[in-house]
Amino acid sequence: MSPKAVEVAVFPVAGRGTRFLPATKASPKEMLPIVDKPLIQYAVEEAVAAGAKKLVFVTGASKRAIEDHFDRDAELERALKTSGKTALLETIQSIVPSGVSCVYIRQGEPLGLGHAVLCARPAVGAAPFFVHLADDLIYGGAKPCLAEMADFYRDHGGSVLGALDVPRDQTGSYGIVDVEDTPEGPGRARFMVEKPDPADAPSTLAVVGRYLLDPSIFDKLESTGRGAGGEIQLTDGIAAMLEETPVFAMPFSGTRFDCGSKLGYLQATVELALQHPGLGDRFAEYLERR
Repeated sequence: MSPKAVEVAVFPVAGRGTRFLPATKASPKEMLPIVDKPLIQYAVEEAVAAGAKKLVFVTGASKRAIEDHFDRDAELERALKTSGKTALLETIQSIVPSGVSCVYIRQGEPLGLGHAVLCARPAVGAAPFFVHLADDLIYGGAKPCLAEMADFYRDHGGSVLGALDVPRDQTGSYGIVDVEDTPEGPGRARFMVEKPDPADAPSTLAVVGRYLLDPSIFDKLESTGRGAGGEIQLTDGIAAMLEETPVFAMPFSGTRFDCGSKLGYLQATVELALQHPGLGDRFAEYLERR
């Protein structure tokens, strides 16, 4: 039997974004723009391209701007139509494509990524689902990252983690996975740990903001205690699944930008500006002069 199609994507967007204060004091970090689109829109576009039809946003305080962004603004649409700005009108009307729905769930207490995913359970149900962290912008590649993961899932089933090899001295910033060595490609995970010290890390293969998860993860998260940082870690829940259901680590083909850091955010801005159809050439000329 072929695996079920993945039609739900969960976006944990309740974080405070303290590394970008004061810019994020009143505006969500996920609404920070990369050229002319906010980070969360890049995330939604990637999920929709992978087949997602239900978008579940797990939100917190001061996140209303995300709901407003994906809602219709009749007054703005009328103004654009009246002024003849049809291209802009089509742009904002297509932010949420036809046939795609948005669900918003409040994470009442910031208890970690695993808790945020668990909050989404009523909207996800008993189907496989994506988890997408908007801070991790993955650009380019043969296909969007979640689409690559969906293809892998159709071939192998189980759960799939987007993985990236990182320098050993950076393992303390990631969930780290150790995989079986296989000549055929991405291997099955046999061990996983959240933010290990470099000396204790089982490998340097990091999970970076993309997950395709079997719904059995919810039961594991419900029984998982608080781990690193006193939070319910998604990594710990996945680690609890390993002996019962296959979990695969899949290196992706795109380039990852850590937009949760100022340097990564600036790098993403420059790289995507250089590839922007309306700005790229002029921006490249400016950088050369600079």
